Amino acid sequence: MSTVRRAAVVLVAVSALALTACGPSDDDAAGGGPTASPSKAASPTKPATPSKTAKPVASPSKSPSGGGSSSDPDYDVFPCSTYDLKFTASLAEPTTSSYLLKITNKGTKACRALGHPSVTFGDLDGQATRRGTAPAIEKAIRLEPGKSAYAGLMGGADDGKGKTVNSIAMTMDTESDLTQTPLKATTPKLYVSPGKNSVTAWMDNAEDALSL
Repeated sequence: MSTVRRAAVVLVAVSALALTACGPSDDDAAGGGPTASPSKAASPTKPATPSKTAKPVASPSKSPSGGGSSSDPDYDVFPCSTYDLKFTASLAEPTTSSYLLKITNKGTKACRALGHPSVTFGDLDGQATRRGTAPAIEKAIRLEPGKSAYAGLMGGADDGKGKTVNSIAMTMDTESDLTQTPLKATTPKLYVSPGKNSVTAWMDNAEDALSL
């Protein structure tokens, strides 16, 4: 082969190689080559939901009222004294000369009628004995302003050993050394006989006061 022909063959081969290198491959032409998937943008992070904070509910502290416990509705109710009351006596049983004693709260505050009344007879010495059992202090009658309580004073038949009086005097049980001015009431022909005259504790109704 001549030198010129060899050069022409080499040139053709080189050109073919160059075209092969520059052209798309069969796979690329067919669209089968790997394609880079666009990266997915990260979803925006949702802002954190703020935690719900419980509102503190502070119970107000109960301040006790001065001088006693506010849980006891009667802690500031003092015993009734004669200064708080109006006093009357009315004949209840003529044959036994028994009287119904009545006290009424004439003040502006409630008070408690404790125990038995202390009853004396005119200018005679001594006093009526206590009949029956009085309620405990915490169960004593609470007298609101204008309200009344009752006690029954037993008289006696004339046995020749006693005397007739026309008035009595009464003081209250205050469980203290409070000095009281006795309250007086008229009791026409009340017969006072030693050991025969007795008085009940204060009751909230007249019937109970006279039935003991």
